[in-house]
Amino acid sequence: MLTRRNLLLTSLTGLLVATEFGRTHAQSPAPNDPVAIITAIYTRVAKGKGDGGGGFVVENKVAKTKYLSRSLVQLWAKADAHTPKDDVGPIDFDPVTNSQDPDVKSFKVDAEKLEADKALIAVTMTGHGAPRKAKDQVVRYELMREGKDWKIDDIKGASDGEPWSIRAMLTDSLKN
Repeated sequence: MLTRRNLLLTSLTGLLVATEFGRTHAQSPAPNDPVAIITAIYTRVAKGKGDGGGGFVVENKVAKTKYLSRSLVQLWAKADAHTPKDDVGPIDFDPVTNSQDPDVKSFKVDAEKLEADKALIAVTMTGHGAPRKAKDQVVRYELMREGKDWKIDDIKGASDGEPWSIRAMLTDSLKN
């Protein structure tokens, strides 16, 4: 027999489970939403929880596997193996913030192209310090679908107005 106490306890339990379910899912980006993935990265960077910007995206093999496509992870590993011992690798800056000294006060994420298996996401950053050239404030992400998940396949930007690409930099480092 259903009593008021049982009804109240069942309702409260259901409410707590629903609240916790919503909180858990709101905090982690959906692996099938490229805009949410990039937004989550920059939200962490802008809050200062990136330990020096967006280095957490590429800091080690586990992080690279989480965020980057298999082919980009493999290319990066080849480039690192090709780097002479005690030398800095081919990527000597934070590609997420396009800087040596990360400074992201705010950001805007734009989906420039969304297809079934490819996406191009642009992020425009504003820092606390002196403004940078307009081209240097934008970082673009080429994402691709691997299985059910979206992964970053290239990161592109500009430094002093000159374009760069992570994939191109890694490929070029193997030619030396």
